[in-house]
Amino acid sequence: MRIAMMGMRGIPASYSGFETCVEQLGQRLVERGHQVVVYCRSHHIKYADTYYKGMRLVKLPTVTNKYLDSIVHSFLSSIHALTQHYDIALYFIAGNSPVTWIPRLVGTKPVLNVDGLDWKREKWPTFAKKYIQFAEFLATKLPNAYITDSPVVQRYYRDRFGSDPPVIPYGSEVEIVAPGDTLARFGLEPRRYVLFVGRLVPENCAHHLVEAFRGLTTDFQCVIVGDAPYAERYIASLKASAQGDPRVVFTGYVFGKGYCELGSNAYLFVETSSVGGTHPALVEAMAFGNCVVVNDTPQNLEAISGAGFCYAGERGGASLREVLQHLLSNPDVVLECRQRAKQHAAERYSWEAVTTQYEELFRTLT
Repeated sequence: MRIAMMGMRGIPASYSGFETCVEQLGQRLVERGHQVVVYCRSHHIKYADTYYKGMRLVKLPTVTNKYLDSIVHSFLSSIHALTQHYDIALYFIAGNSPVTWIPRLVGTKPVLNVDGLDWKREKWPTFAKKYIQFAEFLATKLPNAYITDSPVVQRYYRDRFGSDPPVIPYGSEVEIVAPGDTLARFGLEPRRYVLFVGRLVPENCAHHLVEAFRGLTTDFQCVIVGDAPYAERYIASLKASAQGDPRVVFTGYVFGKGYCELGSNAYLFVETSSVGGTHPALVEAMAFGNCVVVNDTPQNLEAISGAGFCYAGERGGASLREVLQHLLSNPDVVLECRQRAKQHAAERYSWEAVTTQYEELFRTLT
C-alpha cells in the first residue's frame, strides 16, 4: 500500500509521542513492503535528506501560530496528497478532522488517530475548546475510520457520539543504555534520580513533581526532561519554583540515545499529566523497567493496570510527596515494581503488534 502520514510535526521524532509513533510505525510498514510518506513542517524538521529509515519526507510550510500551525499544515498536506495516488492517509489529532474529507475526493481512504481529549488542556481558550469538541464530532463522520489509543477515550466517544472507535495502543520497545555521557553531562548518578519526561505545559502538571520535591528529605535528584513552544510563562514559573534547589535538573529536550540513557537508569518515573490518552513516555518508562508513579486519571490508571503506583492528582504535590517518600525509603518495593512494569509493557505494548493492527485496519479499508 501507499500510505501517507500527516498532522504531526514530522520525523526524525523531536517533539512528542505522535512523532515517535510515526517513526516507529512507519519504518515497520516499510519493512513489510509498503511505501510510506511522512508530511513534515518545514520550520520544525531540519533533517536535510529526503528519506529517513525508508520513509519519504515531504516538507511543507505552515503558519507558525499556536492555533493555526497544525490545521494549516494538515490542509496543505491534504491538497498535496490529491495528486500522489495514496491508498491511505493517516492523520493525527482530532483537531485535524475538518480536512480529512479531502483525500476522499480521489479515492484515498483517510484514517484519524484522535489521541486524547485535547479540549481539556489549559492552553486552549474557550473558542479553541469549542472548536476541538466540534472536531471530535467531525472525527466520527469525515474520515473512513478513526481510532484512539485509550479505552477511556473510546468510552468517551461511545457515550457522547454513540460511536465506537477501535483502540490501537502505542508501542514500548526501547534501547537499554548503560550510564554514560548523558548522565555525566547533567551530573546524575544511576538509580539516584526521579525522572519526568513530557511537554512542559500546565496540564502535564510537572509542577506537582517540583512541589513534591520541595518537601522531600532526600539527596536524590529530580530530572525534568522536556520543553514546549508557546508555554514560556508556565516554564518560567516552573523553573522559578525550583530555584534554590540544586536537586532539580531541567534538561530541555533529550531524544535518541540520550533519552534512552536517562530512562534506563532512573530510580523511578513519574507521570503527572492530568489529560490525554495513553502517554508514550509512560509506556516507554515501563519498558525501561522503571517503577512508575502516575497522576490518578482514568487514562493513566488504565495504562499501568496495577503495574505501578498512583497519587491523588487533585491534591497535587502533597499527595505525590507521600508516595515518593515511601518509595525512596523502600528500594525493595521499587525493585518489585520495576519487574511488574517491564512485564506489563512487554505483554501489552509492542510496536510489531501495533503495526499489525494498523496494517489490518488499512487492508479492510482498501
